Amino acid sequence: MQLNDEQKGLVAQWVKEGCGLSEIQRRLADQFKLNLLYMDVRFLLIELGLNLQEKKSSPPPQKDLSAPSSPVPAPGSDAEPGIPGLPGEPAPGGVIVDVDRLMRPGSLVSGTVVFSDGVKATWALDQAGRLALGGTDKSYRPSAQDVQEFQVSIARELQKRGYG
Repeated sequence: MQLNDEQKGLVAQWVKEGCGLSEIQRRLADQFKLNLLYMDVRFLLIELGLNLQEKKSSPPPQKDLSAPSSPVPAPGSDAEPGIPGLPGEPAPGGVIVDVDRLMRPGSLVSGTVVFSDGVKATWALDQAGRLALGGTDKSYRPSAQDVQEFQVSIARELQKRGYG
């Protein structure tokens, strides 16, 4: 594909405006009737010596920690555990559960957990529904509250990912 100088100038202007590859691809098709693949557009920009501008992400808004919060839900209630007023977020020092993107062999689902005392472990759920905890000292036993919070957190994370 060969672009004339005017077309090259327009592509350079689009890059300066902050357009992404897909937007440039769309504009090339609309204005010049050039139906290019995404990679072809990328190669075109490289050939022209143009670099896409990275979008500057704005920092997340600061949370007002001095504001009074709602009361903690009672054990056994339907409310999710976490920081009062912020459902789904673990309390400071609470249990943090993460699900692996690639599951460990032999497991239906797996991940890592950090208990309230700072001990990090791996976990896996097999096809029979058995939960295995590993990666820690064999004598380590999390507190009963941590185990309960761990089970609720796993259930919540799996529900988010469509496991039930």
